[in-house]
Amino acid sequence: MAKTYGVGIMGAGNISAAYLRLAPLFKGLDVRAVADIRPEAAKLRADEFGVAAQTPDELLKNSELDVIVNLTIPSTHYQVSNDIISAGKHSYSEKPFVLTVEEGLALKKAADERGLKVGSAPDTFLGGAHQQAREIIDSGKLGKIMSGTTHVMSRGMEHWHPNPDFFFQPGGGPILDLGPYYITNLVHLLGPVKRLSAFTNMARAEREVTADGPYKGTMIKVGTPTTIHGVLEFHSGAIITIGASWDVAAHGHHNIELYGTDGSIFVPDPNFFGGDLVTTGIEGTRTPVTPWDHPFGKPNQDLEKDTPRANYRCAGLADMMLSIENGETARCGLDVALHVVDVMTGLLKAGETGQVLTLTTTCERPRALGIAEAQALLKA
Repeated sequence: MAKTYGVGIMGAGNISAAYLRLAPLFKGLDVRAVADIRPEAAKLRADEFGVAAQTPDELLKNSELDVIVNLTIPSTHYQVSNDIISAGKHSYSEKPFVLTVEEGLALKKAADERGLKVGSAPDTFLGGAHQQAREIIDSGKLGKIMSGTTHVMSRGMEHWHPNPDFFFQPGGGPILDLGPYYITNLVHLLGPVKRLSAFTNMARAEREVTADGPYKGTMIKVGTPTTIHGVLEFHSGAIITIGASWDVAAHGHHNIELYGTDGSIFVPDPNFFGGDLVTTGIEGTRTPVTPWDHPFGKPNQDLEKDTPRANYRCAGLADMMLSIENGETARCGLDVALHVVDVMTGLLKAGETGQVLTLTTTCERPRALGIAEAQALLKA
């Protein structure tokens, strides 16, 4: 990357620490300021990482910034991203970058009119394990992928998050909070979704916060479905079952299983960049896959623990900024993110109405990120 881009962080919550810690790994990214509606939060995070603390308005007006990363809560993502674009800066958002297709199309129009880019997390599908799964599928070793399952299920966010209320309101829920990781990875591996159906419910109308913190022992009113079971039909012909729930004490489903005409592949948790891959041939014998030497699969976090992890958040941001220079489509660009929003909101609508829905959006399958291309995003 020939140019260094000034980066601002809008929102100083939990996830901001990961962006501030990991951005220095990548070429062309220089985080210069962080802002929050709570000045004390911005100052605390800014002091921790040696950047400027600003108000949101100051950040938008900061002439040293080329791109602002939107780490606010999902219900404000659209408005904040629109403010970023109106300020003449590129926008990269945490997921989901909008809560409706209409909001996404409005951002696309505003950005196109100003010659700006909009990108969105998740970028975990750029990780070594998921790119290796892509290489295996594209090689034809498994034949044609025709079906599969994906499950993200637990007993809920109130058991570990100190302020989990927003997770259980419209714009939250397991499909909008965790679904982006799974559905984006499926689009990366299989291409866009054609149509879908779903059923939804909620186990409890109220939930008790049991995580340590100021809200421990308080009750949360649930305003969105907490269990979603759906079926996705892809343009490729594959039919994938998806289960997302915060009402499950325990289960035995693998994160992602894809079934081809000549074999199967078991893909690790798409919430993370790495993990173990397993494949089978037509006879069904499971064989662990030897990890390839992909830079975004190398553990760089929790190295002192038994299971260190690979964490390369900001890879999608770095790739988006490089795409401005080389004229290519960003792998975590707006079209993919918008299609994923269409899938997620479609699942919720199908669960509410009982309809089979044909999606109004589509996208190109994101380009694979090979070893050399990934290495080129990192500083030496």
